[in-house]
Parts: sequence; structure tokens; C-alpha cells
Amino acid sequence: MTRKVMIVDDESLIAMDLKFMLEDNGYEVVAQANNGESAIELAFTHNPQLILMDIKMPKLDGLKASKIIEQQLGIPVLFISAFSEKELLLYMKQDNILGYVMKPFSDRNVLPALEVAFHQIDKFNRLNGELLHKQTELEKRKIIERAKGLLMQSENLSENEAYKKIRNESMQTQQEMVLIARRIINSLQVNS
Repeated sequence: MTRKVMIVDDESLIAMDLKFMLEDNGYEVVAQANNGESAIELAFTHNPQLILMDIKMPKLDGLKASKIIEQQLGIPVLFISAFSEKELLLYMKQDNILGYVMKPFSDRNVLPALEVAFHQIDKFNRLNGELLHKQTELEKRKIIERAKGLLMQSENLSENEAYKKIRNESMQTQQEMVLIARRIINSLQVNS
């Protein structure tokens, strides 16, 4: 899978060197910007998976641009900077900042930083997917429980009997239990 990266640096030689380095190593550079305002526009247009961004830039600096990008798009950022480690730590408290690479850079410090950043992105996406799946399952469970409660009340069934009724209809019609539960809720609410 091609990894899509955007480069944001006001020094065109640095941006060009980064672009060639990344492309030579299998990354796709989807856009380049030379200031924070352009970075925001291009992030919306190209939706990269990761942004390599300088901090000090004209018009809108990298920190402010990365905050806007985080709020609007949630795209992670890996800073490239000539700042010292101590100064950089002040900027690292945003959720979308995955780290930084010090200038002057080489493949020995950029490529490992990119690999770690993409590993974190993949991990986040996987965990987010699992969380969404669990939330969906919880919502389904709530609907089934509600239908079960309505059946217990309207047909004077035990909890186990109500559950079996939903399950049996699900098996007979070959539909998910949640669909049967929704139908039960709709019919019993209309009749009440």
C-alpha cells in the first residue's frame, strides 16, 4: 500500500530533497506547500495520511496550521525543524503530532521516523475500527434488550422466552436479530 505524504516547508530545496527521498523509498508525495495557509488548503484537497511540516514558516506557522488541520481533518503531523529538542517539546502536546525530525536531515533519521509514524497511524486506525465495532454491537444489544422488554411486557413472557422468540424469528427469516428487534419495537410502539 502506498503511503501518502504531504510536505510543508518554506525552503524549496529542503522540500525538494524530502520529496525525492520519500519517492525513492516508496512514499507518494501528494502535495507540497510552502506556508501554513497553503498546507491547510492542500490537506483538504489531497487528504494525505501524514504531513511532514516545518514549524517556522511565513503567513501561518506550522504549529497553528497543524492545530487547524487536527481540528478539521485529524491528519497526523511529523514536524521537521531546526529547533532544539527542548523548544520542540512545547509543541508536542497536540494529539495529531507524532514526533519530529531535526534539520539537517538524512534518510537515516527521516525514514525511521516515518515508519514509526505510519505504525502509530495504523495502530490508531485499527483501534478506532475496533472501538466503532464495539459501539455498533452495543447499540444492537440495546435494541434487542428493548425489544425483549417490550415482548415481556406485552405478551407476559419471561426474559428467556422473549429472547428465544426474537432468536427463532431471526433464524426462520435469516435476518439479523437487531432487524427483528427493530420490527418488534416499531409494531409494539404503534399498537400501544
